[in-house]
Amino acid sequence: MQIIHKIDEFLFTIFPEMESANTADIKSALEAYYTFGPFRPEVKIENDLAVVTIDVSAIQSQDKDYQKVVSLSEKGKFAEAKTVLQELISKNPTNSEFHRILGQILSEEGDQEEAINSLIDALRWNPQNGWALMMMGNIYTKHKNDVDNALKFYEQALKVHPDDYNTITNIGVNLLQQGNTDKAKYYFEKALSINGQNPNTHYGLALLEEMDDNLLTAFHHVQNAIKLNPNRDGLYQNAIRKIQDIAQKAVQQINGKEIYLGYKHQLEEQGGTEVLIKADNQLETAAKIEFAENYQRKEHVLKYNPNSLAVEHLIMHELVHLDFTIQARQQGDNQLFISNDKHKDLFKKDVAPALKRLRKKGVPEDSIENYLKSIFEGFNRQIYNAPVDLFIEHFLYNTYEKLRPFQFLSLDRVIREGIHAVTDKTVMENAPRNVISKSRIYNLVAGMQYKELFGVDFLREYRATPFEKKTAEGFYEEFKEYRDDKAPAEEYEVLQNWAEDLQVAKYFELEGEQQYRKRTNMDEFVESFEQDPLGLDDHDPVKDREMKKFQQSQGAEDTNMAVVMYMVDALQYFSEMPEEKIKKIAFDIAMQGTQGFDPNGKDYTVSSMPGKTFSGYKILAYYYISWALAIPEMVSELQLPYDKEYELALKMYKQE
Repeated sequence: MQIIHKIDEFLFTIFPEMESANTADIKSALEAYYTFGPFRPEVKIENDLAVVTIDVSAIQSQDKDYQKVVSLSEKGKFAEAKTVLQELISKNPTNSEFHRILGQILSEEGDQEEAINSLIDALRWNPQNGWALMMMGNIYTKHKNDVDNALKFYEQALKVHPDDYNTITNIGVNLLQQGNTDKAKYYFEKALSINGQNPNTHYGLALLEEMDDNLLTAFHHVQNAIKLNPNRDGLYQNAIRKIQDIAQKAVQQINGKEIYLGYKHQLEEQGGTEVLIKADNQLETAAKIEFAENYQRKEHVLKYNPNSLAVEHLIMHELVHLDFTIQARQQGDNQLFISNDKHKDLFKKDVAPALKRLRKKGVPEDSIENYLKSIFEGFNRQIYNAPVDLFIEHFLYNTYEKLRPFQFLSLDRVIREGIHAVTDKTVMENAPRNVISKSRIYNLVAGMQYKELFGVDFLREYRATPFEKKTAEGFYEEFKEYRDDKAPAEEYEVLQNWAEDLQVAKYFELEGEQQYRKRTNMDEFVESFEQDPLGLDDHDPVKDREMKKFQQSQGAEDTNMAVVMYMVDALQYFSEMPEEKIKKIAFDIAMQGTQGFDPNGKDYTVSSMPGKTFSGYKILAYYYISWALAIPEMVSELQLPYDKEYELALKMYKQE
């Protein structure tokens, strides 16, 4: 066994009796210390190194007893462990770890002086025992309030293991506990430079920045302590409590009003309409925005309940709704979410079993009707808001860093309310099961974003089935495909996709805002109809989305043979017909097509072709052929993806 000591200040720290000794005396002192029974060490002084060589071949291994000591110590049975250790040391004092563990036990028992003596022995046998060095520093920091001496051991520990970020973080924590923030920050930042993914380091920095009243920075670090810790361990639980505490302090320190007023002025310039922000103590929701156009006002009105938690975030959330609307309007793509009695009747049919259960319980019919209205409107709000809110929160998180503590507290409340809504026993007993399941999926997606943004994991608490979890995961992946380069109005595409996947699209309709305004304003509708009766020049985002989806579905196949055969039939039908009559049929089909054709639909009729009924693909084939024959220069305006089918149909027709 060989022990190498550098003859420097640290050697004299662990062998203070040698501080003023000459080389010969140092050698003698080391020989005396490392002598064990009949075994004397060989000590050589080479330049500034003292090399101690010990023949330990006659000293038997005590590994079994050592493991016993470790096990007893882990169980807190220090007295038993100490007895075994002392016996081990009497037989083999050369083992540094025996002394180190004894020092740790003595420290746990409160005997810091004897703990120091044992740790010094550990370091004499192995000057590179990192744990012994750390423990010495900790004792001098925590129990002696002697930072200068503590730093001697800490610095030596870093020389031994310069890249051990856990050791460096631990040093920072101990210094922080003594209120020495400057030195603690040095060690935390050093640890962070080695490994920026260590949650313990971030947590230490969060505590330090909180002490220095740098709450936004503290929030950032405690957030990372949560996000970088996949285990729900003690650190995770402490960080969850700490982020709540820091966020509460931060929202008192940060001027949230300044944030939302700046954004408001920006939107007023972009949209050309004033935005009034008003407190309303009677408001049932936390905040809502009333668009000027829907209330025949000159200005938009954003109302908020001042009693709501972190209401500044809720105001910003509503302003982003306006921002998205302005962007969509500027390119004519804004859409309105419309739901009426027709949609409500379809919903009522789907939830009939739940209503039947309520009647069996003796619930009055008017109460059932009110309940139906409530869940129908509430579910539709969720269908609309769930996907849109993801884009809003993503935008806020990445654009307004100072808003994050407000956002955290506000979303924490929203997430907890969502969990309650799909797990509460009373709700589960009375609510329609199919609605609860789909609502849980929407809520799960929100929980996934909250976890990604802030690291807080509520997903188990939704009690989701494997199907619900898988569906929500699919939705969130789709959202991530859109979010970073989202174009104006694309949130409506995601909204529609999810609703169709969950089979709830029948409870509402999306309609282009421009089309809706025209339809509800007779003068504007007449003028538009006179200028463009077929709507060929009318940019309708809903129809554009349906056409895009249709084209994509058709593009998945090389040739749609059903359409080819219907086109051949159309060519035969029109073969002896005058061009003017074909043109009239073309316009009649186009007029009906302003409402859209479903390829999978059936029973379509055209007034100028009495006695004929059409399936979806057949009417589309006749649509294409009538225009190709009578108005060929306008065929491309139809945006029907059937050029290849038309070419093949012509070849087949000519061969007949």
